[in-house]
Amino acid sequence: MFGKLFGRNDRQPGAPDGAGPAAAPSMTQAERLRSVAGSSSAERAAEMLIGPAALMQLSLDEARIIVSHMQPHRIARGTTVIREGDVDKTDFMLLILDGEVTIETIVVSRSEPITLTVLGPGRLIGEMGLLDGEARSASCTASTDVRGAILTREALGRLLDDDPRTAAKLMMAIAQRTAVRLRECTDKLKMYTQLTQAMQQEINRPTVL
Repeated sequence: MFGKLFGRNDRQPGAPDGAGPAAAPSMTQAERLRSVAGSSSAERAAEMLIGPAALMQLSLDEARIIVSHMQPHRIARGTTVIREGDVDKTDFMLLILDGEVTIETIVVSRSEPITLTVLGPGRLIGEMGLLDGEARSASCTASTDVRGAILTREALGRLLDDDPRTAAKLMMAIAQRTAVRLRECTDKLKMYTQLTQAMQQEINRPTVL
């Protein structure tokens, strides 16, 4: 699905992402890091990966190691990168480098999806599927042309073999990010429950004539 890793040639104006030779899966960690050394796109991806919108728990050096296992990818406007309910293409996460992605979901009793949010540079999508392989929980569509960096589950497996410590920190960072989102959802559910109870009490209140 995704072919090439970052390379030095991506600094050249007009050159496609990953213009350098494709990195073979059998490369060593040192060879991977050398293959992305000097790549402006790879360095930018590493800086974004540890930004406040992504995985701040990682160091820049650890982010560079992870990016050496990632693949640059361009997505045309209107392309659905992740489709809600999909159980086949759950083996990757995407770091948005440029452009915007709209997150949508289908709600029971509605024929049209509702927009949950729009994500821009520095944001991650699909990280839960990367770890658990379960059906996608929302659809993600490129609302502009998008340039991103992909980490596949296969590449994560190679990272585990090459650098177990960095791989463990990556998975811990994703788990912490997921936990924050779950707590936010729980808080919203509590607020919704309180609102529903207040409305029901108002409905049940006897009418004074």
